[in-house]
Amino acid sequence: MSDYTTLRGRTVLVTGATDGIGRETARGLAALGARVLLHGRDARRAETALRAIAFSTGNDRLEVVLADFASLRQVRRLAAEVHRRTDRLDVLVDNAGVWQARRHLTEDGLETTFQVNHLAPFLLTNLLLDLLLAAAPSRVVVVSSGAHQRAAVDLRDLQGERRYDGHSAYGLSKLGNLLFTYELARRLEGSGVTVNALHPGVVSTKLLRAGFRSSGGASPSEGARTAVYLASSPDVAGVTGGYYVNERPATSSAASYDRELQAAFWAISEELSGLAAEPRSSAVG
Repeated sequence: MSDYTTLRGRTVLVTGATDGIGRETARGLAALGARVLLHGRDARRAETALRAIAFSTGNDRLEVVLADFASLRQVRRLAAEVHRRTDRLDVLVDNAGVWQARRHLTEDGLETTFQVNHLAPFLLTNLLLDLLLAAAPSRVVVVSSGAHQRAAVDLRDLQGERRYDGHSAYGLSKLGNLLFTYELARRLEGSGVTVNALHPGVVSTKLLRAGFRSSGGASPSEGARTAVYLASSPDVAGVTGGYYVNERPATSSAASYDRELQAAFWAISEELSGLAAEPRSSAVG
């Protein structure tokens, strides 16, 4: 494992930090001394995670923030809460994700996998950009998946209305993560905010069991290694717009590098998330 830089005096937010890869990412960053905002949906589970991480790391600078990403209203409330708690954000780890076998709609009328895995982090990251810019050099780390490699994109059917398949929806959302990463990295070039994505590997998590009926895979702590690396290692200071596997640069799908698709996906995501209606200071580009 590469050497990491201490994060003492730094504030980080990890989404989906109550279990699995997110919890181990939060643990790894807490062990480096960061003040960690642990995001979850359920207060009891989030507090349990906080106590466990505090016990194992000795770090008492841990805080819970709550939001259900199936509600864009709650995503906005989360962004407002983070603004109340800090005037700078050194690292944002967009980790929260779901896998849905059947098509369900959120309270916003959007397909759940697409909203939780892509639109919610797209909106949250944009709403927190002022805090990331205030902390520059700062980092955004996006947890994607190798499942994006098989994704097919129909911009007229991103909600799976014509045909829904859980694996296809998940792959599309993870491709969305990469299209967002590359577009945001380009828009923030020269700002001091870096944006990188990763594939954590095949990791034994609830999502793997739900979506792929497998109890195998690496441990969550192993799955968190690349996220912790991108959040803290001096090896990637100033490096942006990359995709990493096992702490090394990797090549994502051809579709993910399509700049026209990146721009189109951004425009659609702005519209669906309501970001287009936000004050321009909340957005980039």
